[in-house]
Amino acid sequence: MTISTMRLSGVAAACALLSTQALANDPTLTNPAISAVLDGYYQSGERPMSERVEGFGLGHTELAMSANIDDMFYGKLTAVVEMHDGETELGLEEAFIQTLAMPGGLSIRAGRFLSDIGYLNNQHVHTDSFSDRPAAYRAFLGSHYFDDGVRLSYVAPTDLYWTMGAEVFKGDNMRAADEHGEREFENLGVYTAFTKVGGDVGANGSWQAGLSYLRNENGRMTAEEHGHDEPVADDGHDHEHEHSHSAQYTGENTYVADFVYKWAPNGNYKYQHLTLSGEYFRVTDFKPLEEHHEDHDGHEEHEEHGHGEEVKDYQEGWYLSSVYQFSPNWSAGVRYGQVDTQMMHGDHFDPQKLKETEVSLAWHHSHFSTVRLQYTNQQGTNFDGFEDDNIITLQYVMTLGAHGAHQF
Repeated sequence: MTISTMRLSGVAAACALLSTQALANDPTLTNPAISAVLDGYYQSGERPMSERVEGFGLGHTELAMSANIDDMFYGKLTAVVEMHDGETELGLEEAFIQTLAMPGGLSIRAGRFLSDIGYLNNQHVHTDSFSDRPAAYRAFLGSHYFDDGVRLSYVAPTDLYWTMGAEVFKGDNMRAADEHGEREFENLGVYTAFTKVGGDVGANGSWQAGLSYLRNENGRMTAEEHGHDEPVADDGHDHEHEHSHSAQYTGENTYVADFVYKWAPNGNYKYQHLTLSGEYFRVTDFKPLEEHHEDHDGHEEHEEHGHGEEVKDYQEGWYLSSVYQFSPNWSAGVRYGQVDTQMMHGDHFDPQKLKETEVSLAWHHSHFSTVRLQYTNQQGTNFDGFEDDNIITLQYVMTLGAHGAHQF
């Protein structure tokens, strides 16, 4: 796990880490890059929609192999080992091929891979500066959305870095609930489109902004499911901990806006750097069709719940993050985020809000080892059955073997 010490001159050069040429420079089919990322932790409590549980646990441990197949293709395989209820689970997060020599800035990726929507999603979770993804990611993308499908992307020949692309996925992990197993889902369930643009700010800084859209053909709940979904128990410790990478709150349309700014003296990341980032999610058209009431003007009416409280016809979430590495071996971060969702309860929807304030302190002995201490204040009484809480997480992330450079 290396951190590039290259000068931040030209965000296009920094973002070239995403390009097909930079995906595999030296490894070949006869000499593949093989690595393992070990993730272990202790956590004082449980967090909504998180894969980490209270106590000691094994986090997102990865086994990866990648190489150029020939001068035309690159391939990568990433398996993930996790613990759930005392049992070891093995999953496949990536298994894809990608073109290396298509003309005109085009490239194609096919197989199982991380979607390129948003800012964090296409990055492996062990590269994060916090122990968990923001609540919006956990709610709407199952922490990080990977799936079986195909992507076509394009890098424009412009002074600014400008890329765009479209993806088609099977969409199993983005399906709305099907309690009785009677629903006929679309085989091609998810379509995405994204664009990202970036540039330099003097000699010390770089920025990138993006817009993404995800169409989920299986995201809306159906009338048959209406009335069957009940909120989990209001005891944060008695509920069943769902260990899944599936999105827990879905809709037909998801819109994402993201922005990141990076600063380092003379563009040298090794000794000191600052990263500011944020993303906003809006998920619409999630209710059963029968729930959409139109007034005489053809506009959808808002429901009211409780004492005149308006129930929105969309779900949303956002976060803002600041991480400062103040020496080669130490970094500190603060992140605030919240998510507003709708929980079906009988014949109506109850609004839910979760707020998270997180502070982390990390020690990096080298590019391959990180020990992190994190404090999380979560406020969301009865959000998915969890109470307000203060949680301490102690985590280590260690990399064995060759590992590619991280993305911008």
